[in-house]
Formats: sequence, structure tokens, C-alpha cells
Amino acid sequence: MGHLIVHDATLRDGQHAVQHQLDVPQLRAYAQAASAAGVPVVEVGHGNGLGASSHQIGYARLDDTTMLETVRQALTGSTRMGVFMAPGWGTGADIRQAASCGAQVVRVAAHCTEANVMRRHLGIVRELGLEAQAVLLMSHMTGAERLAEECQRAASYGAQAVGIMDSAGHYLPADVTARIGAIVAAVDVPVIFHGHNNLSMAVANSVAAVGAGARVIDACARGFGAGAGNTSLEALVAVLHRMGHETGIALPALLRAADVAHEQLMDAPPVIDSVSVASGLAGVFSGFKPRVLDAARAAGVDPLEVFTELGRRQIVAGQEDLIDEVARSLRAAA
Repeated sequence: MGHLIVHDATLRDGQHAVQHQLDVPQLRAYAQAASAAGVPVVEVGHGNGLGASSHQIGYARLDDTTMLETVRQALTGSTRMGVFMAPGWGTGADIRQAASCGAQVVRVAAHCTEANVMRRHLGIVRELGLEAQAVLLMSHMTGAERLAEECQRAASYGAQAVGIMDSAGHYLPADVTARIGAIVAAVDVPVIFHGHNNLSMAVANSVAAVGAGARVIDACARGFGAGAGNTSLEALVAVLHRMGHETGIALPALLRAADVAHEQLMDAPPVIDSVSVASGLAGVFSGFKPRVLDAARAAGVDPLEVFTELGRRQIVAGQEDLIDEVARSLRAAA
């Protein structure tokens, strides 16, 4: 079987679980452990990426430069440092600064039907000589054909890998197979899949993605991430190795890195609770969970109903201010 690249988002997507408050010793400890295991790419930053630290979605404990310099210094061997940016939060200047801090892989993200906003930023990444990747967020909100078209567009802008994020943990394996299969047939670059675990499907969905031709799979140690968390890195790698796939990762060392994450990064590992399941079924971004719980409590309404209404309105990351409005409208209707 072919070689797969496992992209470790623990120090970026995991930030959602701790309100973006990871500090320098935590970043350094996990980066060293992941690098010792031979993880190919360690992604770091605010949970929403470069330039995203703000009142609207949460201030990070550290600025982007401090985070990137800390992790870059901690990585050894062939492990590369990755960053994530979404136009509107991050800018071209943020990408250039990340490059100066040693970033080697840059993920440019956009809503699943808006790859056109990536053009300028992907061009900047290529100009800097870094690896340019493109990912479509909330990808369950459109079908396989449209996702394939958007990924084709991103590849035409210079993306050297393209793919989708199951931002709400909404997919079942058949959904993933159809979408990844369509994208693989449409592009000539590696295809990415990023899973979330709201319905306990993250590893199964990642395996389905590999079966459909994806070659870059995202995961986080102990599933560290918003809500029910992300695909469990150590479980995924164990499954892939058992299936005969090559990842270049030393599993015993990766299990030690997962222990470091458990002991030093998180208050408690992610769990699939009722709110997480409701979020996955409704197709709502997992990172909304703390804000939904606070808004529901303040309005005296059921958070499950808030998630259902957010899903009906197709609210996406960046529209956090609407959560309070939805909770209040449910209270008024009651």
C-alpha cells in the first residue's frame, strides 16, 4: 500500500478545547514528543489560524510569532511545521511572518463553496517557496460534485494538496467515500481529509477517505479538539499500520506523545456527550459548544435546541455573535 502523510493538528485545532490558551512549555513539550515519533507535519497556532486571535472568537495566550518560534525550535529530524489561515482572519502579511518563523506547510482554508477567496493567498505561499495546501470547511454543506469543482479551482490557484474538513463531525463513511472519490477523480494533487468525532465516526471516516484515495489525513493526539474532538492520532496510526499503510511514524513513540498531550495539554480528553452528538447531527461547527452552553444557560433554553436552530440557519465559524441571538429567539418563542 502507498505512503500516507499524517498531518498532526494537535497544537492548532486542539487549541479550541482550551480556549486557545496553550503556553510555551506545553507547545514545546508536545512538539518535541511528536517530532521524536517522526510525525511528518506538526501544525501550530490559534485554533482558527493565523491572525485569528480576537474578541470575536477568543484571544490566544500567545501571539502567532511566539507560538511558531517555540514549535520550530522544538522540532527535529524531518518533521515540518505547518500553519493554518483563513482569509478574513489571516492576511498575506501573516503568511510572510509565518514563513520567517520557519513554517513550511501553509493551509489556506475557505467555506466549502468559496475557494475563489484563496487565490491571492495561495499565490503568496507559492511565491515564498512553501508547500501550499487548500481545505474546504463545513464540507457537509454541499455535495461531492461541487466540492470536486472547488478543489479543482484551488489546485488551479497553485494548491499542491486539496481537501475537505468535516468541521461539524457530521459525516458517515459513505458520505466521505463519495466526496473524496469525486475530488480524487477531479485533481492531480494529493487529497486531504480532516475528521471530527461528534458521531464517533472520525477514525472510520478517515479510513474511508484513505480507501477513496486520500493521501493526507489529519488527526490530533487523544482527539484533542473542540467538542467531541478530532480524529485520534494514535488510534488512526495504529489502524493504518494494521491495514498495511506506511506513515513513517514510530507508533510506540507516538503513544508516548499522546500521553504527553493527555497529561500536559488538556484538562480532560474530549468526550462524546449529548451536546456533541446534537452538534454533529445538526451540522454545526464543534467549536461553538462553549458559547452555545453559555448562551443557552443565560436564556434558559435547551442547548440541543440551540444547535438545531443554528444548523437550520447554516451558521458557520465567524458568526459566533448569532448564537446569543438564536438562544434569545428560542426563549421568546417559548
